Amino acid sequence: MKEIQSLLEKLSNAHGVSGREGSVQQIIREEIEPYVDEIRIDRLGNLIATKNGERPSVMIAAHMDEIGLMTRYVDENGFVRFITVGGWFDQTLLNQRVILHTDSGPLVGVVGSKPPHVMSAEDRKKPIKVKDMFVDLGGKDKEEVTALGVGPGTPITIDRTFATLIGDNVTGKAMDNRAGVVAMIEALKRTKTRSAVYAVATVQEEVGLKGAKTSAFGIDPDVAIATDVTIPGDHPGIEKHESNLEMGKGPVIVIADASGRGVIANTRVVEWLTETAKRFDVEVQLEVSGGGTTDATAIQLTRSGIPTGVISVATRYIHSPVEVLSLSDLDRCAELIARALDTVPKYFKL
Repeated sequence: MKEIQSLLEKLSNAHGVSGREGSVQQIIREEIEPYVDEIRIDRLGNLIATKNGERPSVMIAAHMDEIGLMTRYVDENGFVRFITVGGWFDQTLLNQRVILHTDSGPLVGVVGSKPPHVMSAEDRKKPIKVKDMFVDLGGKDKEEVTALGVGPGTPITIDRTFATLIGDNVTGKAMDNRAGVVAMIEALKRTKTRSAVYAVATVQEEVGLKGAKTSAFGIDPDVAIATDVTIPGDHPGIEKHESNLEMGKGPVIVIADASGRGVIANTRVVEWLTETAKRFDVEVQLEVSGGGTTDATAIQLTRSGIPTGVISVATRYIHSPVEVLSLSDLDRCAELIARALDTVPKYFKL
């Protein structure tokens, strides 16, 4: 478990907003290299690590990008105006400390807005919108800030670091989906499969499942698993009818998400994963959800169709800088993927 925690901490603390995943990619390359035969980066930026073997071939996809921001322009007074990259809840961003990743190095800033002291009583009742926020770097004017390399397209991520909570629970940014990356790498360490495995750290999932589309097309695997995080219903503010999942109760096998507009998992894949979990005594949860989807949605529609499923980790407060998960859930997620790789020929005979 210590190895899983250490790797998750390293990846959670790394910065890689959608479309600018390079520093995260480098960490993954170093960690995955001992367990595969070849690593390549495709033209979109996906890292594809190949473990040679026989058919049926298996693709494991875990997106490495995180939600963040991107600079639109610097105003005359040196304040940075930005767009969101990925799905943010506006209130989550307010008053966060951020890092701007310039070619000259990182710069720390804060997300500011109009102080409540000078708001009208009516305005104080309303949530502040992203369009009314800005990043304050402490610069005196536009010239000082742009001279440091800040301009249109400069990526921005949240300045938050990994921490441990009570028990085996941990918190940090970008657990979505560095947790899935950890599960993928750890599964490669444990598997004894003779099948060919393509472990793919995909790019730009948070902005349209883009890396999954191109990498799956190029690989054309016989079967695929996407590994990601999902929403539990075990804390205040969410009802069981919205999510029946719980942290600490094992990995989640997805049957359908986004009310079927996302993935409807292939029945053979569901059988493969659930029977493997039972055989190797891995406690799992099953999910049928109305919102949110994963790389699996893009993979299953590639070429003439790829049988695809999802194994997720229940994670609280997704798309915030304080996401929370259980390390034991993550460990069992990796174990299920590893054992599924071992048993895949039984379920997908060619």
